[in-house]
Amino acid sequence: MPAAKKINFLHLSTLIAVAILVGTEMVGASWAAGWALGGLLQLEPMVSHILEALFALCGFVLLFYFMRLAVKHESIRE
Repeated sequence: MPAAKKINFLHLSTLIAVAILVGTEMVGASWAAGWALGGLLQLEPMVSHILEALFALCGFVLLFYFMRLAVKHESIRE
């Protein structure tokens, strides 16, 4: 069996910081977009909350794909 590669903690901490920073921006902006559209179109509060949740879900999906690509380029293992 090949020996397990060591974890590069500098790369790991960079990826965690990027996940927090980009995740906050992406999910927050998408949630705010749902809130803004709900207010702009004068939708019912329940419909507006559903729209916010759908936009936030889109933000989480985008974050997932972004982090998958980030881990691919900034490998954790040495």
